[in-house]
Amino acid sequence: MKSNTQRRLARHSLSAGVRLALVTTMLSVAGIAGAQSQEQSQDQSQEQAQAQQGQAEGQATTLETVSVLGSRTKPRSEATSAVPIDILDGEEFRRQPAVDVLDKLRTLVPSFNVSTIPIDDAATLVRPANLRGLPPDNTLVLVNGKRRHRAAVITFLGHGLSDGSQGPDISVFPSLALEQVEVLRDGAAAQYGSDAIAGVINFQLKRLEEGGTIEAFAGQYYEGDGFTQQYAAQIGMPLSERGFATFTAEWRTADATSRSVQRDDAAAVAAAGYPGVPNPAQIWGSPEVDKDIKLVANMGLSTESMDFYLFGNYAQREVIGGFYYRNPTTRGGVFSNDDGQTLLIGSLNGAPCPTISLRDAAGNLIPYSVVGPQVQALPGNCFTFLSSLPGGFTPNFGGEMEDAAVTAGVKGMWGDGWHWDLSASYGRNEIDFFILNTVNASQGPNQPADMRFNPGGNVQTERNVNFDVGHDLAVGFLDEPVSLAMGAEWREEEFQVIAGDPASFAIGPLTQQGFSIGSNGFPGFNPRTAGTFSRDNWAVYVDAEARLTEKFLMAAAVRYEDYSDFGGTTNWKLTGRYDFTDTFAMRGALSTGFRAPTPGQSNVSQVTSAFIDGQLRDTATLPPTNPVAAFYGADPLTPEESENVSLGLVWNHDAWQTTVDAYHIEVTDRIARSTDFTLTDADRAALVAAGVAEAATLSRVGFFVNDFDTTTTGVDIVSSYTSEHFGGETIYSVAANWNRTEVDSFTPGIITEARIKKLEESLPRTKGYFSVNHQRDMFSANLRVNYFGSFYEDHLDSDVVLVEDGGLPIYGDSAVTVDAEVGWKFASGLYVNVGAQNLFDNVPDANPWAGIAGAQYPVHAPYGFNGGFYYARVGFRF
Repeated sequence: MKSNTQRRLARHSLSAGVRLALVTTMLSVAGIAGAQSQEQSQDQSQEQAQAQQGQAEGQATTLETVSVLGSRTKPRSEATSAVPIDILDGEEFRRQPAVDVLDKLRTLVPSFNVSTIPIDDAATLVRPANLRGLPPDNTLVLVNGKRRHRAAVITFLGHGLSDGSQGPDISVFPSLALEQVEVLRDGAAAQYGSDAIAGVINFQLKRLEEGGTIEAFAGQYYEGDGFTQQYAAQIGMPLSERGFATFTAEWRTADATSRSVQRDDAAAVAAAGYPGVPNPAQIWGSPEVDKDIKLVANMGLSTESMDFYLFGNYAQREVIGGFYYRNPTTRGGVFSNDDGQTLLIGSLNGAPCPTISLRDAAGNLIPYSVVGPQVQALPGNCFTFLSSLPGGFTPNFGGEMEDAAVTAGVKGMWGDGWHWDLSASYGRNEIDFFILNTVNASQGPNQPADMRFNPGGNVQTERNVNFDVGHDLAVGFLDEPVSLAMGAEWREEEFQVIAGDPASFAIGPLTQQGFSIGSNGFPGFNPRTAGTFSRDNWAVYVDAEARLTEKFLMAAAVRYEDYSDFGGTTNWKLTGRYDFTDTFAMRGALSTGFRAPTPGQSNVSQVTSAFIDGQLRDTATLPPTNPVAAFYGADPLTPEESENVSLGLVWNHDAWQTTVDAYHIEVTDRIARSTDFTLTDADRAALVAAGVAEAATLSRVGFFVNDFDTTTTGVDIVSSYTSEHFGGETIYSVAANWNRTEVDSFTPGIITEARIKKLEESLPRTKGYFSVNHQRDMFSANLRVNYFGSFYEDHLDSDVVLVEDGGLPIYGDSAVTVDAEVGWKFASGLYVNVGAQNLFDNVPDANPWAGIAGAQYPVHAPYGFNGGFYYARVGFRF
């Protein structure tokens, strides 16, 4: 095997080679381009401008590019919209070095953040993403303008900012299927309903009647791990003479990465001679992704009077991530219950068992050469996990995800210009959890042979029916008609909790001797908490838009929704734009918004059992409507409510386009999980006397609650310039975001000061990029410089803010990373691209607390901790 030094030298040689090759290629091409004639470069630039419709990298901002967002009345070009919209061209979006849609958005939209999630329970499976510093379920996701269902995962561990959220899973789309991605950076609940507080993301699917693409992608990190391979194919076919059918498929696998060092406690156990201690004992890195399959269909058929459409997707994947190391001398409920002074030994028949010390009087570990023989000499009725797991163990947590959705609709015209659209959709997301290499300690020697447990899962199901109409109404005193849109929607949501296998929640015979219950690390959902919870709602809306003068555009929208579980809510939006000249305009919006609590948040129930104070007790997350939760002040959840103000400037002159948009978002009654309340004997007796029998076994309870208010302010700057530099079309783009969230009020004891710190500072306040996109003949080159501001991380959720108080926060410095790519397109349809993300292998400063849990770097760094990634993409269009 190679030594660490050899691997390090090989890695640096490889990364240096990648950097040198990319830089040399780009400089050489620039030199060649400079020697070409101006006339030739102008011809080529004009041809490419026509072929690409002038779409800039990351910010497609030409008048020809239109969005369905921002107004329910009709599509509108980004440059003339009254609200800020990023329109990301599908080709440029697909060519980003990342393969996951989430990471592509993080690269191209500065106010969008997502990080690698190495050890955060279900958040490892569906990564939480944040637009404008708000949680994932504050952003509405659409596909072809229709609402997308949310994922089945409730993010219990979301690094403070996303705790308790239940957002959609947008990583299920292959980028090859996308015509463009539209990001509305403004509140839009009055137009689209719940969740659209931070904004709206719309995925517009491709419509091909012929031709197609096949493509292969491969890449890995400079470190030599995380090898990723992806294969995609797309075909377009005519559906009779008046229709189309476009099908896209993608298959991907990604190996895990590790940016870990040995934990101090594991090193101490190994030094004491305990056999089988893994090195590193705990893996911090990107999870392994296997069997990642994505299928998308988009079809349409036109008749003389109507258009029929049908689109949908199916996706599945398996994700396996790391977990925390179980120290064989200290892990409570498994190896020791007195902080590692003595070994936890259970009697299988009630006969007494001897005591085995693990530490001497000075607190030092007793060598395994002394402890091991004592374990081997135990009587047959005495059981300890140290006999089979002397080096401890590290569980692996994962899940199998399955996602499916279908939308069908028909649209047409009535009489004198009335447009109508009737659609129905169904979406389902299921997560089946599993945890490997662990034990249900209470069952003693009776463990699954493969040490695998299936703790159960969650299913989110949604059904939608929409009917929309629109018409342009002539008004006498206006030169242009008023665009009117109105519609109605019915929606039903279901959240299901599936019980785990019996071993994952079993209360074994050793429970009363202090051994922990359930699959260690993630106990299974027991049948008491399983069930299906649903609610439905209906809504009506009206949206009107009018050009009051040649220069002044106004729009207004109002929406009423009624929910079966908490009642009705009315929201409105007022938007305006004034064009001072043909090149300069001001725009702004005022709106209210809301996010309805999900059936999962309103009804989730998870119970973990433990032997506390000599009795079997349960620690539970209960629905706020549960009598026990109500006893401690819980009320039924109500919507989060928002007020959104934005003001922007637009400058569009020939090759230059610049937008500057400021925003101010106040969100009240944000939903959070409460702290745990401990039931006293008097509380327990009072609840039982009131008929709440389950209180007899409860020790601690927590619940979701509407608790705190926040204010988020920020500025987005987007600018692009199209030139004919270097003998071809060269587009320079700048995009930057400054964002700050402040917690205005909260209830002490519900959320902590540490969580407030994470809410306010865990994301960088400043983020942006500068990019250069050059295209000439068959050659293209892209260079992007990314900037990330400093950030705060509460490592291991220590819940302590100040370092001097003994906590584990990390203050990460600002950073600059560079992405580069060169590519060739041949007349035959073949194309080749090679590049690197994080070209110069920039990683965060070393974690000062690395020895505690083994994380080499801050694990929530906004630009990741894996370092440089090089890749190649080869494809063929036909």
